Amino acid sequence: MSLFYAALLGVIQGLTEFLPISSSAHLILGRTLLGWDADVLGLAFDVACHVGTLLAVVVYFWKDLVGMAAAAFRPFGAGEAARRDRLVAVGTLPVVVLGVTAADYIEAHLRTPAVCAVTLTLGALGLLLVERLGPRTRGESTITYGDALALGVAQAAALVPGVSRSGATITVGMLKGLRREVAARFSFLMGVPAIVAAAAKEGKVLFETGLSGDAAGLFAVGMVTSAAVGYLTIKFFLRYLVSHRLDVFAYYRLVLAAVVVAWLLAT
Repeated sequence: MSLFYAALLGVIQGLTEFLPISSSAHLILGRTLLGWDADVLGLAFDVACHVGTLLAVVVYFWKDLVGMAAAAFRPFGAGEAARRDRLVAVGTLPVVVLGVTAADYIEAHLRTPAVCAVTLTLGALGLLLVERLGPRTRGESTITYGDALALGVAQAAALVPGVSRSGATITVGMLKGLRREVAARFSFLMGVPAIVAAAAKEGKVLFETGLSGDAAGLFAVGMVTSAAVGYLTIKFFLRYLVSHRLDVFAYYRLVLAAVVVAWLLAT
């Protein structure tokens, strides 16, 4: 594994973490289809790239996150930031529960190209369906705790590779009448605790097992690259969603799933 390929995986992560096409699926497929040794990098490298995209979220939503951090000291107070804190807390509960109870099973059995092909297809059908249902006019101020919980369940489902955090949460948000960009924005903010938790978990493992100088360089390159590309992707995607449908992402998912199936049958 060279620095070039580490940077390439960082670019893939930065693009796919926020677009509704699944970053985990692309990292798994990129390593598998190109013959890179997943055991050398594995989930720890994925998390390093996720930390990069976390930095992208923090920079892009800096004002919002600073307000939320200040409001955390008065969790039951009034104000938009305190309310957002409570909504994010409710939305984080499902991923905590599933992460504690099923993370090991998912890591051992579901991080495969075949699973990615199935989940990419199901996610594409969800995006195509939701674009053809009723009007979506609700703003962030209308999000209820029930909405936050539903979005949290969608985020938890995205622990399965190929589902896509943004794809699942945007789909559920639109089903509940939220505008595309509103659902995406809340999804990105709600993803911060989940990414922090994943990074902390893998960071503990890396601390216990140690990390060579070469591996540390690979992780750093992946992190920096995913952060830069992730920031640009957030900026583009939120603007795109204001006036564009999600069909192009659904069709991309279907094409990618078909390529994976063809590769599996050929090998």
